[in-house]
Amino acid sequence: MTAFNFELARHNMIEQQIRPWDVLDQRVLDTLAHVPREDFVPQRYRKLAFGDVAIPLGHGEVMLKPNVEGRILQALAARPTDQVLEVGTGSGYLTACLARLAASVVSVDILPEFTEAARQKLKAHGLNNVALHAGDASQGWGERRYNVIAVTGSVTEVAEVWRQSLGLGGRLFIVVGQPPVMEALLITRVGER
Repeated sequence: MTAFNFELARHNMIEQQIRPWDVLDQRVLDTLAHVPREDFVPQRYRKLAFGDVAIPLGHGEVMLKPNVEGRILQALAARPTDQVLEVGTGSGYLTACLARLAASVVSVDILPEFTEAARQKLKAHGLNNVALHAGDASQGWGERRYNVIAVTGSVTEVAEVWRQSLGLGGRLFIVVGQPPVMEALLITRVGER
């Protein structure tokens, strides 16, 4: 039996799923090529890591499809000096990608087992610019301002505290609404109000 070729699968994921979704930012594509997605999915789904599917993580949560993750990363345009807040650590894959693109990431998940599993995966990949926390960040996290905020789950409305947690020029990605009507938003803070 032939061994599964993860590198070829990753290449095909980028070229056949992500790039056709107009993800053309080379830093994002390089990050997706470098971070081993298969290490962040539950073991039983490892060979599906590069498929055009949302992968179950447990507790009713899923890992986003690769093309959606690529679009989120491109929209947020994280720079090497940016401070990032991620609300919803999940598998830790998007966290790892953000950690490669930005200076630091604070990631918060309401499920402690997700936080702990992500901690182990991120450590195994030498990503030490991430602070992981178990808790509820639905009303913001800390007093600092962030350049990038990624809310990885859907909400019924944008909490004002997330807008206020953005620094000037900061970007917030969030999905708002209730199924079946939901909308992905990218909010940029352009002034102090």
